[in-house]
Amino acid sequence: MERTKVILSIVIATFSTNCLKVCAQPSSTLLTRLDKAAYGVEAKVVAWRRDFHEHPELGNREFRTAEKVAAHLKLLGLDVRTGVAKTGVVALLKGGKPGPCIALRADMDGLPVRERVDVPFASKVETEYNGQKVGTMHACGHDSHVAILMGVAEVLSQHRADLKGTIKFIFQPAEEGAPDGEEGGAKLMVAEGVLENPKVDAIFGLHINAQTPVGQIKYRPGGTMASSDKLLIKIRGKQTHGGYPWNGADPVVAAAHVVTGLQTIVSRQMDLTNAAAVVTIATIHGGVRNNIIPEEVEMSGTIRALDTKMQYDIHERIKRTAKHIAESQGVKADVKVQIQYPVTYNDPKLTEQMAPSLEAVAGKDNVKLTPAVTGAEDFSFFQQKVPGFFFFLGGAPKNKPVDETAPHHTPDFYLDESGFGLGVRAFCRLVVDYADQYTAGGGKVAAGK
Repeated sequence: MERTKVILSIVIATFSTNCLKVCAQPSSTLLTRLDKAAYGVEAKVVAWRRDFHEHPELGNREFRTAEKVAAHLKLLGLDVRTGVAKTGVVALLKGGKPGPCIALRADMDGLPVRERVDVPFASKVETEYNGQKVGTMHACGHDSHVAILMGVAEVLSQHRADLKGTIKFIFQPAEEGAPDGEEGGAKLMVAEGVLENPKVDAIFGLHINAQTPVGQIKYRPGGTMASSDKLLIKIRGKQTHGGYPWNGADPVVAAAHVVTGLQTIVSRQMDLTNAAAVVTIATIHGGVRNNIIPEEVEMSGTIRALDTKMQYDIHERIKRTAKHIAESQGVKADVKVQIQYPVTYNDPKLTEQMAPSLEAVAGKDNVKLTPAVTGAEDFSFFQQKVPGFFFFLGGAPKNKPVDETAPHHTPDFYLDESGFGLGVRAFCRLVVDYADQYTAGGGKVAAGK
């Protein structure tokens, strides 16, 4: 009897082991095939990126870009919608097996920057921005984001029968902001229901980074990129002759005191051990002549925070500080804060869950935690609705010190294209691994559940 039990135990154990091997094999085999296919599209990704780089378009004006993207996705046999949030493109890839809905996002817009980089595909595009003729350039790498996601769509579509769930490809316009007086970007996409029908379970996004070495990926759980709000302050005084200042109320001097006072909000009033913040006054305009004290001065700036509670606390402190300083100078301050982008917040559980997927494609030593940054990203609007994970892909030119690399949003911005393939592989791996974990958990995942 005892011998029978032992034999039975061995049989069961052997069966279980073999079953696990068989069950695990499809995903393992699929990942190998996806990796191979990703290497196979690298040349296409580079070509697409160069084409988009040579023909940049500003926010809500990405007509050519959207047309190229939509045509490619239709050729792949995907269900494609155009004109989403002005010029956005959304496509669905339905896998052959049940599973979650996973969204992947790429932003499409360029910037009003005149390119100085000496490459054959440099932008020579000129357009109008804020009433001025400006050069136009992909000075933040959105051209690479579009090309990478097009590559991901091609790779995954070749293996759709083996995929679990649905992949939603989101090509988003106006990440850098819509033109004055227009809506746009991720906020408008969310409002138009891009995360519904089918409902998205998780969303992933990447950003190329010219200060991160090629081959590396960086990420951070929690607050990763700052909120971004626009600050407008109008100081109203009483105009008078510059030689007789006592006959008026000087808004220029008051504005100077306000600028100084605002700097104490972050340096002396915020708990910076909790999260970082920035208050910057970037423009001051007032007066038309050297001997006339003007009636009013207008200032504008930006507010950044890595904590939502801190973000709104700073707003109130700015209003109070500007008002009271102005009153002490005998003038009045009108303060407006235009809330723009929330904190880009990586769901901690989702980040922990998916970081090993990035390590699997890049190597553990090449996946690093990064400090939070005070730049902003409207990917944050998607993350307000569903768990999201946003990471940085290395694009620093090889054989050049990172600290000498031109930063984003500058005329000399340049990317090493050899890192694009890693972006394709990273997205593909995230899709497969997330779907596997989702189905293994019976339709539940760590994040948001």
